[in-house]
Amino acid sequence: MHMRIKKTLIFVSVLVAAAGCTSKEIPLVYDSENPSSFFSIPDWNPSGLDSPITKLPDPLVTSEGKSVKTMKQWQERRSEIASQLQFYELGIKPKVDPSQVKARMDGDTLKVDVFVGEETISLSSLIIYPKTGEGPFPLMIGASFITLPPAVFEGKEIAMMNFSERQVTNYGQFGPRDDRGSYAFDRLYPDLTENGAYIEWAWGFSRLIDGLQQLGPEKTRIDTKHIGVTGCSYAGKMALMCGAFDQRVALVISQEPGGGGAAAWRVSHTLEGVEDLEHTDYHWFKESFRDTFSGENVNNIPYDRHSLCAMVFPRALLLLGNPDYVWLADESGYVSANAALTVWDRFGVGDRMGWSIIDGHGHCQLPESQYPEVEAFIDKFLLGIEDAETRVRKAPMYKDVDLSRWIDY
Repeated sequence: MHMRIKKTLIFVSVLVAAAGCTSKEIPLVYDSENPSSFFSIPDWNPSGLDSPITKLPDPLVTSEGKSVKTMKQWQERRSEIASQLQFYELGIKPKVDPSQVKARMDGDTLKVDVFVGEETISLSSLIIYPKTGEGPFPLMIGASFITLPPAVFEGKEIAMMNFSERQVTNYGQFGPRDDRGSYAFDRLYPDLTENGAYIEWAWGFSRLIDGLQQLGPEKTRIDTKHIGVTGCSYAGKMALMCGAFDQRVALVISQEPGGGGAAAWRVSHTLEGVEDLEHTDYHWFKESFRDTFSGENVNNIPYDRHSLCAMVFPRALLLLGNPDYVWLADESGYVSANAALTVWDRFGVGDRMGWSIIDGHGHCQLPESQYPEVEAFIDKFLLGIEDAETRVRKAPMYKDVDLSRWIDY
C-alpha cells in the first residue's frame, strides 16, 4: 500500500507541473522514459537553419519563435530539441514497448532481454548493494563504470551498478572494436546503421531501467525514483546522453565530458586545440553531422550542447571539469552550462543544476576539493536530504569570459 500511495503522489505532482506550477511542485523525476511526442521526428531542413545564429540558441524559444513559460510547453520544447539532436547529430533512439522486455534477477545480477522482431539483445549488470539497510535503495549507475571515488559514497545507503556499453555495440574506448553497421544493436535495427554510438548506448541504458521497473523493488531492492548516472571523459558524454534521453533518471553527474558532451560546438569552434565538431570520434555521431556543419556551418545548427544539458531539466545535473586538459574544452563547457542554467532558473529550481571546474588534478581523478559538491548532489537528489547545498557555480579561471558574446537571454 505504501508503494502505491507514493506512486500516486508523484503522478499528481507531474499533472500539477504540466499545468504551470510553483517550484515546489515541479517533479524531480518521471515514471516514463519520455512522452510519446518525443518520438515524432519531423523532416527538419537537412542543412539546418536558414540564417546562421552565432550565439547559442535560446533553449526556451521553440523553432517557431514561441517562448516557453509552462512545464507543458517545456515538455514539447524538450521533445523538439531531442528530435533535432537525433535528426542531425545522433540518429534514432527507437521506442521499445514493455512487452519487448523480459527481466530477471540472477542472484544480484540484473538480466534484461530485449526482443525486436526475431532478434534479441541481452544485457546484464551486477548490482552492488550497501552493507547496511534493507532498501529499496537509490541506485547510481556508471556509464561504462563509476570513476567517482568511493569516499563520496562512504556511509551512504546507495546501490551501484555499471552499464556495459559493449553489450550494445561491442565498441568502447579501449580494446578491440566492431565497426558501425556490425553492432549488436544493428541486428535489431538494420535500418539505423547511420546512428552514432551514443544514442545506441542511451537506448541500452534505458532498457536496464525498463528491467528494474518491470521487476519492482520487491525483487531488485532498488528505488527507481532515485536513479543516478555518472561517467567520465567519453563516458561523461555517455552519462549526459543517457540522462538527457531518459526522464526516469533523477541525477546526472557528467565528469570531464569534453567536446560532444557539455561543450558547445559553436564556442569550441573559436578555441584552439580542443575537441570540436571536426575533431572527435565519428563512431559516436552521425558522419553526416560533420559533413553538414563543419567550419562556419556550425552556426547553422538549430541547437547546441547547452540544449542537450537542458534536456535533463527538471531533473538534477552536475557538470565537472578539469581545465588542465585543453582538449576537454572546459571554457566552452562553462559557457554552455551558463546557457543551460537559464531553463532551471526560469522555473525556480536553479539548485538542481550546477558546475565545478577545478584544475590541479589528473584526468578523471576527482580532487578532494570537489568532494563536497558531488556529495551534496548525491545527498539531495538520491537520498532526499533537502538542506544539502547544491547551488554550485565554480569556475574561477573563466571569470573574465564574456558570456554576453554567446548568451543574450
